[in-house]
Amino acid sequence: MADWYNKERVSQPGATVLNRWLATESPSAKKAQRAAVSSGFSKRSFSAGLGSRTTGNWQAINSSIDQDLRGSLDMLRARSRQQTQNNPYAAKFLKMVANNVVGAQGFDFQANVTDPSGRADDLANDAIERAFADWSMMGVCDVTGKLGFADACRLIMRTVACDGEALVRIVRGAGVNKFGYALQLLDIDRLLVSQNGRAPNGNLVRMGVEIDDFGRPVAYWLRKSHPGEALGSGVLTTQERVPAEDCFHLFMPLRPEQRRGAPWMAPALESMYHLGEFDQSALLAARKGADTLGFFVSPDGNAPPIGDGVDAQGNAIEISIPGSYDTLPEGYDFRPNNSTYPSDVYERFAKACLRRIASGLGVAFHALGNDLTEVNFSSIRAGTLEERDGWMEIQAWFIEAFVTPIYLDWLQMSLGFGAITMPNGSALPAVKYDKFKRHTFQGRRWNWVDPRADMEAAIAAVNNGFKSRTQICAEQGLDRDTVWRQLANEEADLKRMGIKLSPPTGYMPPPLDPANDPNQSKNKG
Repeated sequence: MADWYNKERVSQPGATVLNRWLATESPSAKKAQRAAVSSGFSKRSFSAGLGSRTTGNWQAINSSIDQDLRGSLDMLRARSRQQTQNNPYAAKFLKMVANNVVGAQGFDFQANVTDPSGRADDLANDAIERAFADWSMMGVCDVTGKLGFADACRLIMRTVACDGEALVRIVRGAGVNKFGYALQLLDIDRLLVSQNGRAPNGNLVRMGVEIDDFGRPVAYWLRKSHPGEALGSGVLTTQERVPAEDCFHLFMPLRPEQRRGAPWMAPALESMYHLGEFDQSALLAARKGADTLGFFVSPDGNAPPIGDGVDAQGNAIEISIPGSYDTLPEGYDFRPNNSTYPSDVYERFAKACLRRIASGLGVAFHALGNDLTEVNFSSIRAGTLEERDGWMEIQAWFIEAFVTPIYLDWLQMSLGFGAITMPNGSALPAVKYDKFKRHTFQGRRWNWVDPRADMEAAIAAVNNGFKSRTQICAEQGLDRDTVWRQLANEEADLKRMGIKLSPPTGYMPPPLDPANDPNQSKNKG
């Protein structure tokens, strides 16, 4: 191209020459054009998006998230469950999810009903909180009678982490409990991945989820019993269409237009499996090396009859016992077994794999592996802060996707059944649902390695106006109104009983206003 271009550019403007070259149909010109375009494209494009000798085995295609899940979700879920049943790191991860998202006491609930003047309606708040606590007890909120609401939340979160999704059916009616509202936790296997096509009403069904034209779930096609329980029995399970308003299908989507959830352990499953297999092999190798002290070798290559303690000629072969010397028959030799396990590189390799797994699970390495050998105060605080931000993100999702809708649905049913009563026995009116529905749920919070330093920082932030007491209570997982009510009750009880307590050590009373300080007034006089 260069020679031809140089000849033409003398008499033609550059743009005209270039256009004529691009319009040339000769094979040599076309080859030059492709080379030029390819060279310019490769220089301006993303290297990871280009084919090369070093990325020839890196195969990837663009498909919908539903297409990806449809071909692998059942296997992913089965492998995730297998790991949680047999791999200690997977089991620890599920415990971390339940403990950090829900906690031992569950979510703290506070009704925020106010009167027309904007002041808290304590009678209504107490009645609602007491009723919700009664419903949350074991044997009431769950149709099986085996779970309380906090237990159900922990089980749901473990299920979402392991299976990628959870399914909860709502059971309503007078025969359920006095509130007319209960939960039924179902195995996600009831929602078949293979269920795809058109519903009788014309809606699309994607992996058991019936959606409308906007992709919003309108119903779920569920097996009436777990499909795994019918294997080998010859009994075919049937399906039923359950409206979406009667089901909670919980999962955290990875991409838009996603109908089913992927197990949270999917990015780490392969590494977790291979590390588990390696651990078992290393353990067996170490045990074999410890059990096998060595080998007896005969001159003719035949193994001596060690089991009966004598050789073919009747010579004794002594078995080693503590504090004794062993002898071998003439001609026999002993070769010790020098096992290399546990190897000095094993721990470093296992830690490297575990860091990879912890990154895939989104948790701190020292927490997943119970390993604090290489951390200090600063590093453990930095890692813990990042991990706790992740837990609070999941808490916010779970409260918005499940806990709050459950509460609002329960409140409406309970008001309709007259199950929320005041101290005088009168029921809260159902027509004031909009007034009574104001509330907050607070997720659990965590103590720090140095709580004194954090509390001093909190006090300084409040005194300098950078934070409010409400914020400090929320950061500690406490409700401000509950704390203040407890303090007021405590002070009233102390006063009633005539008890005077000394101020806590380090207590600094707030400074007096100079206008109310008698010493300042005296000095001015």
